[in-house]
Amino acid sequence: MNLFAKLAERDAQGKPLRIGLIGAGKFATMFLHQARRLPGVHLVGVVDLRPEVAKSNMAFVGWMPEQYSAHSLDEAAITGATHVGDDYRAMVRHPAIDIVIECTGHPVAAVDHCLYAFEQGKHVVNVTVEADAFVGLGLSQAADRAGVVYSMAYGDQPALVCDLVDWARACGFPVVAAGRGHKWLPHYRQSTPETVWENWGISREQAERGRLNPKMFNSFLDGSKPAIESAAICNACGLDAPDEGLSFPPGSVDDLPNLMRPVAEGGILPRKGTVEVISCLRHDGSMIPYDIRNGVWVCFEGDTEYLRNCFAEYKVMTDTTGRYSVNYKRWHLIGLELGISIASVGLRREATGVAREFRADVAAIAKRSLKVGEILDGEGGFTVTGGLRPASLSVRHGYLPLGLAQNVRLLRPVAADTALTWSDVAVDTTTNAFRLRMDIEKCIGLVPAAGSEGGLSGASMKIAETKDEYYGP
Repeated sequence: MNLFAKLAERDAQGKPLRIGLIGAGKFATMFLHQARRLPGVHLVGVVDLRPEVAKSNMAFVGWMPEQYSAHSLDEAAITGATHVGDDYRAMVRHPAIDIVIECTGHPVAAVDHCLYAFEQGKHVVNVTVEADAFVGLGLSQAADRAGVVYSMAYGDQPALVCDLVDWARACGFPVVAAGRGHKWLPHYRQSTPETVWENWGISREQAERGRLNPKMFNSFLDGSKPAIESAAICNACGLDAPDEGLSFPPGSVDDLPNLMRPVAEGGILPRKGTVEVISCLRHDGSMIPYDIRNGVWVCFEGDTEYLRNCFAEYKVMTDTTGRYSVNYKRWHLIGLELGISIASVGLRREATGVAREFRADVAAIAKRSLKVGEILDGEGGFTVTGGLRPASLSVRHGYLPLGLAQNVRLLRPVAADTALTWSDVAVDTTTNAFRLRMDIEKCIGLVPAAGSEGGLSGASMKIAETKDEYYGP
């Protein structure tokens, strides 16, 4: 509440929130369009491995050359212009930066960027949810120790779900389930960057006009991103991954209350308190009217007769028993909504979603039969997809996190639809991402420590118990 008024106040005082952006891809470009419209916000610096691409994207969304012509960060801080460069360390440590937005989409690099920002005493809004899915708890613990705020990015679906879950709980409603929508049919699991647009529903010309990355968009279609975002939701909201992974039940918004209730009561949930992803397609491929493909939702319970009577009196949409209802946002606007996180973190020191537990993980699943010596190409590529798993199962069986399944070589063959393990690959054990993951696994106590010494100081790991069998993606 009142975030815009508080931003306007900072603007009037000449004390804007000073932002540094790492990565200038699609999400960042959407934010760049809005950044100049936000009072009390000064985008001091943008860094990208290819500064010319960053400048091109800024021009693409209406920035004038003089607005990103600052030759140095010092000049940008003084003049109010924006510096564009390729040195993230120089930008992050500059005293003119208050908040760092990590927007690269590269999970290993994102961990480096976040940890360096914490060391420099800077708050972080992490758009790269891939990193949050497998080491989010470690990052939030590191931020706590540094006395800074670490946050998910509003506009992406995990933070929006966190908002809805918080709404339900702050109103006093028990949360039964929460999640997002998706366009899903089982054969999408094998989709590649070469086939994504025909299944996504836009032409190649439209994709090129929007400067859309086929690998990134394929990570949504093949189920990787829904699994990643569902893991982030679990770890931030204290919800569980279904024991058998996401089932992608088809349904409309109006179907949600009936679907999102326990099996014993006519729904599809194995138990209360889980995540799920709802498909906008029926099993025959036909579209469902009033779908929630691009939205988020929370299912909550009227667990007393008084609440159920209130639902009836105020014509609340419920399941057939009148017990379960749903709140939802039918759309999410991605980088166009990032200002909410910036204002919340900068003005209130409050995250718009942050991992506080390690309840869910995303395992790398072979899209096809893989051979010794092949190089995995990560989420959205040609070799692996992501499968949501309870964290205890994933760690116990040594599954390779999807976030570390890029540019690693296979040491032995892996059958299609099989979860890869640490022993299947030659992973780089020197990265901060690997070390942080090993710290988390060591704290869980299910496997011997294989990474760096030490661990997460005082980390509290709550792991959902689950079955030991392997389940499908």
